[in-house]
Amino acid sequence: MTVSHSIERIEARILDIPTIRPHKLSFGAISRQSPVIVQLWLSNGATGFGEAATIGGPSWNEESPESIKHAIDGYLAPALIGQDGGAFGSALARMDAFCKGNYFAKSAVEIALIDAYSRTLGLPAYQLLGGKRIKSLPLAWTLASGDVNKDLEEAQLRLEQKRHRIFKMKIGARTPEQDVAHVSQIARGLQGKATLTVDVNQAWDGSTARRFLPQMIDAGVTLIEQPVAKWNVEALKTLSATLGDRASIMADETVCSPQDAMMLARAQASQVFSLKVAKHGGLLRTKEVAAVAEAADIAWYGGTMLETSIGSAASAQVFSTLGNKHHGCELFGPQLLVDDIVTELMPIVDFELQLPDGPGIGVEIDPIKLERFDRARAGLTATHIDLGHKQVA
Repeated sequence: MTVSHSIERIEARILDIPTIRPHKLSFGAISRQSPVIVQLWLSNGATGFGEAATIGGPSWNEESPESIKHAIDGYLAPALIGQDGGAFGSALARMDAFCKGNYFAKSAVEIALIDAYSRTLGLPAYQLLGGKRIKSLPLAWTLASGDVNKDLEEAQLRLEQKRHRIFKMKIGARTPEQDVAHVSQIARGLQGKATLTVDVNQAWDGSTARRFLPQMIDAGVTLIEQPVAKWNVEALKTLSATLGDRASIMADETVCSPQDAMMLARAQASQVFSLKVAKHGGLLRTKEVAAVAEAADIAWYGGTMLETSIGSAASAQVFSTLGNKHHGCELFGPQLLVDDIVTELMPIVDFELQLPDGPGIGVEIDPIKLERFDRARAGLTATHIDLGHKQVA
C-alpha cells in the first residue's frame, strides 16, 4: 500500500546563540543557548521545523544538544523514514520502540512532523490538537541577574513597556538566608505592580523549604516552583498541605510523564504543573499531562527551556488548546537571545503573548539566520557549564 505524504527526510543541527545577559540558576549560569533544530520533509514537498533546547547542556536533565542530535540522526530519523506523515501517534510509538527515553529528541521530531503536516493542510497546528481555546497568555519574565538594583530596573522597564507583570526569580545558588533577603527586596519593590514567583530548581531539602518559604510568602511570593528534588514527592505533599491558600506549589522536574502527573494528583503534592513540551516528549504527551491536571483540578503553567521562536511557537500551539485554569506562561526564550531564527516574533500586547494563527506552528524560518548560528558552519565545539558559574569552550 502506498502511503500518501510519507516522511521523506529528517535532518538535525545544533545552533549556538548568545544570550543578552547571563542567565543564572541554582546549578550554574549560561550565556549561550544551543538548541537542536530539526527539519522534516514530506513526500509532497512540505517541510516543517521542530526544536529541542536544554539549559546548560545536560545540567537540567540527562539529554544534551549532542545526545539529542545523535539520537535523531542515528535512531529516530531512520525509524520514521517512509512512514505515514499524518499518523502522529504511530510515529511516536515507533520512536518509542526504536529508542527508549530521549524525550527531548522525540519532541523535536514530533514538532517538525506536525508542523509539516498541518502546513500541508493549510491549518494551524492547534487545529490538529483539539482547537484553540485561548487566544493569548500572560507572559512572565525571569529576573536572574542576581543583583537587586539590576533586577528592579529590568522589571520596571518591562512594566513600562507593557510586556511583563509576572516575574520569576531563580534562587538556590546562594544560602537560603541570602535568597530570602534578595527575594524580599524585589517583592517590596514590585508590591502592587506585579506578581512574583520563585524557582528553587530543586536546590533545597524539605526542612529548608519548610523553614524559608513562609518568609518569602510573607514578602509577597505567590507561586513556588520545584523547591525540592524531583524525587521528593513527600516534601512537595507536605508543603502543599501546610502552605494552604497562602501560595501554590508548582511541580516542574517532578512532572514529566502522564504517570508522574497521576502520582502527583493522587498525592495532592502540588497545585500547579509546569508544562514543557520537551520534557513531556512532544505536543501529544503535553496534552496527556494537561488532561490529568484538568481532571484533578490542578492548574497549569506554560514553561520554557529557553527555546527560539520555533520551540516557543510550538508550545504556544498546544497551550492554546488547554483550559483557562492557568498561571500564564514564560515563553520568553526568544527575548533572551541576541537574535532569533524566524522572520517575525510572536507579538506581545498589554502584557500578553498573542498565540499564533498561521499555518503549522505559526512562524516562518529565516534561512540566513539559521545558517549564521549553525554550529557545524561555525566549526564550534560543545559548551560545558560547570557549577562555579564559569563557561569553558
